[in-house]
Amino acid sequence: MQFNKKHHNNTTLLNLYQGMLKPRMIEEKMLILLRQGQVSKWFSGMGQEAISVGVTQALHKDEYILPLHRNLGVWTNRDMPFARLFSQWQGKLNGYSKGRERSFHFGTNEHHIVGMISHLGAMLGVADGIALAHKLKNEQKISVVFSGDGGASEGDFHEAINTAAVWDLPVIFLIENNGYGLSTPSNEQFRCKNFIDKAIGYGIQGYKVDGNNILEVYEMVTNLANSMRTNPRPVILECITFRMRGHEEASGTKYVPQELFEEWGKKDPITNYEAWLKAEGILTDDMIAEYRAAFKKEIDEGVETVQAEPDITPDMDIELNDVYAPVSTQTATTYGNLQHVTIAPASDKRSTKRLVDAISDGLKQSMQRYDQLVLMGQDIAEYGGVFKITQGFVEEFGKGRVRNTPLCESAILGAAYGLSIKGMKAMMEMQFADFVSVGFNQIVNNLAKSYYRWGQAADVVVRMPTGAGVGAGPFHSQSNEAWFFHVPGLKIVYPSTPSDAKGLLAASISDPNPVMFFEHKALYRAVDLEEEVYDDYYEIEIGKARLVRAGNEVSIITYGAGVHWATKHCDEAGIDADIIDLRTLLPWDKEAVVNSVNKTGKAFILHEDTLTGGIGAEIAAYIAEHCFKKLDAPVKRSASLDSPVPFNIALEQHFLPKERFKQELKELLQF
Repeated sequence: MQFNKKHHNNTTLLNLYQGMLKPRMIEEKMLILLRQGQVSKWFSGMGQEAISVGVTQALHKDEYILPLHRNLGVWTNRDMPFARLFSQWQGKLNGYSKGRERSFHFGTNEHHIVGMISHLGAMLGVADGIALAHKLKNEQKISVVFSGDGGASEGDFHEAINTAAVWDLPVIFLIENNGYGLSTPSNEQFRCKNFIDKAIGYGIQGYKVDGNNILEVYEMVTNLANSMRTNPRPVILECITFRMRGHEEASGTKYVPQELFEEWGKKDPITNYEAWLKAEGILTDDMIAEYRAAFKKEIDEGVETVQAEPDITPDMDIELNDVYAPVSTQTATTYGNLQHVTIAPASDKRSTKRLVDAISDGLKQSMQRYDQLVLMGQDIAEYGGVFKITQGFVEEFGKGRVRNTPLCESAILGAAYGLSIKGMKAMMEMQFADFVSVGFNQIVNNLAKSYYRWGQAADVVVRMPTGAGVGAGPFHSQSNEAWFFHVPGLKIVYPSTPSDAKGLLAASISDPNPVMFFEHKALYRAVDLEEEVYDDYYEIEIGKARLVRAGNEVSIITYGAGVHWATKHCDEAGIDADIIDLRTLLPWDKEAVVNSVNKTGKAFILHEDTLTGGIGAEIAAYIAEHCFKKLDAPVKRSASLDSPVPFNIALEQHFLPKERFKQELKELLQF
């Protein structure tokens, strides 16, 4: 292994050496503790220290790194105290995630590190968002995100790099090519000879370095970072290295030929660099002994400190309170025809609006209110979106904040999260709610769990044009709100009227938590739903239902199009019903539902989604548990057929409960 001192002074050269030595010594200690049963699991990066250390020391301290579980050198070279890291690994309260995340699955804004989730590739899009924030703020910073050679097979790899290329984002996509994805060798993972060859297809630059040569890595990243800060663009950096231990210690290494260990053992990044420094007269045995003694003292003291820390005593209130980022609370009020207003309109001026107009109005006023809000989605810029909700936004807010995206739902959702990490707000429009399936992981594992994991708010709204009744077939008509109803950390909002849509969208954007905001396509331009909507900005409290009309005969609990089906039928049939529009599905207004059912004694739940596993099932169970003594009849549900949404209009109308529920409601009333 050849080292070239070039222009580097001795201080830099020794810092790089110490930067590699410390994580190596920590790893050696962890392996001892693992054998002693004092550590439950360990992912070793032995032999790969030069990559983590070279990258981290080449960057500015406030530039974000998104590492994997074999990049201990990133964490230690950001000056994180060993005792706190060990608390994290041991699941203690003093760790960075209160015992909720193992090893390196956590983040810290203090040290500008965003930890991984287990779904490889998911963090690549997040790096895009951080880099986009740098670019929009003209900060002249870059982000670096790590991927293994196995993880580069994920769809997120393609999506994130393609998006970064299209948007000229300053991201280094660093691939640690160590020859194996767990036990699967490279020849069973990909056919390309080099990962940098992929750069050509994306129209970006690609570079390859010896990942075991600390000076090559440091020099390459330093030069790239300096260039990318003033000329923003993404690059692929392939670091050739080898994993000297198992994927994790329990998996072993029997699947790896012994000759590879012998070959790569001779390329150890620390022993080779140490020998060169000594030959150059830069490092002495006394200095090595001094470094080792200092690191050993810190490690031993850290282990002793953490072992003395008490185990966590579970507290239900603490756990539940940390699922959602806190929202500034205000006393809910009624303003005119609006219920549960938290920010009232500044004047009584109103205009007639359709649902689509009210949503557009609320979105525009939120853009005016929050200059850090960025809108992203397919065709939302000059074209104005397929439903024209963002028409004219580019002219007012510019293409920096109103961004057309490639067909990369997962990467864009990840980018929205990255913007949030940088203190910005993001709205991503799914062209149709059905398309969210290809971005599901980002929503349920990154956005939803972020605040609980490491206290990072995911300030993201995902707009979801949803619902049937427009003859769009099974891939443009699904009601998929129940997909997200089971996910703690998400909020689900589903308005049925223009006034509610505007106020709830504004509140969703204001809320620091991830919100799935459903908009029924068939209601967008329904003339009979037009109403007077306040022109000024206002917010309606998330989590509060709306009493559409009061009655004593039955409680009809519904949302979306079901509100209008129920209201029309009760008017025509003369049914004296409490009609409750949930408006928010997660969290849903249990108090409003219980009060109504206790009053009427009968509960009927209506929704457009299919019956099995629908949200109505949870509401029915809650009513049965909490209102049983007041019930005069079984709780009844009405929903769409348990089938995909058909294209043919007659079949689609038969699929929906729009007519069927009338007979089902009659049966409940006659019970």
